[in-house]
Amino acid sequence: MQIATVQTARLAPMSIWRASTTPEALTERGRRSLSGYLGIRITEIGPDFVRATMPVNEHTHQPFGVLHGGASVALAETVGSLASMMCVDTQQSMCLGQEINANHLRAVSTGTVTATARPFHLGGRSHVWHIEIRDENERLVCVSRLTMAVVERRPKTAGPE
Repeated sequence: MQIATVQTARLAPMSIWRASTTPEALTERGRRSLSGYLGIRITEIGPDFVRATMPVNEHTHQPFGVLHGGASVALAETVGSLASMMCVDTQQSMCLGQEINANHLRAVSTGTVTATARPFHLGGRSHVWHIEIRDENERLVCVSRLTMAVVERRPKTAGPE
């Protein structure tokens, strides 16, 4: 008999999302922003994760023909930011990137990479996300941690008269 520890005990996942949406709607939302230009597509929303893909091509390469670290960071921030926004009441709050780090572990020159964001912490004022980016063979390409500030939306005010 195995005794559950903090490391091995896992409850069945329950949904963490406050907002209901589809991968297609999230992809369309970013179509005219950086994520759209990089070809990022949201592919799956699970009970406690968001997954997205990005092509590895001339738009996401660095000059030496491999995936640019900045493109990996943009993918990580995109998937983590969208996940954060789905965890709050967007009428009352908004989520803003506060800090991101990334460790680039493997070079990729072609194909598609897939990012999966899962929460480390979902608090009232901050969220911390763990993002793994993997290649088509499920090899780890990049690991990232994203901290999002959860801030109250300010009422819109009329412009100067």
